[in-house]
Amino acid sequence: MANTIIPIFSSRGDAEAFLAYPHLFNRNGEWIGFLTPQRDVYSVIGYYVGMLTSDPRIIRKRSGEDKPRVKPPQAPARIRIPAMTPLPKLMSDLSHENIDVLQDEPERLHTIDAGEMREELD
Repeated sequence: MANTIIPIFSSRGDAEAFLAYPHLFNRNGEWIGFLTPQRDVYSVIGYYVGMLTSDPRIIRKRSGEDKPRVKPPQAPARIRIPAMTPLPKLMSDLSHENIDVLQDEPERLHTIDAGEMREELD
């Protein structure tokens, strides 16, 4: 049975990522991160990115809260993104201490072959 694909929105209301639990994908269907059962979001190379809210959005503390690097799951196959997505729920404003990762720091969620923090491939 295929996983349900859930759109993840930016604060502007745009579907910028998609969750097929536990994997996160970009709008091209490429793997960009994963989610833990505690709703923590990590990059494809295991760096902490933020947390998934019930909006659903990915937010991060502005102060740069970091958690230890974790071992990522095996890379999933590319997914086919739905042609239509539902409208986002009404989102509350973020407090000054939080930022919207998909809107303000999208480079934290990059594909396995891109990004400043990627490991050198030999």
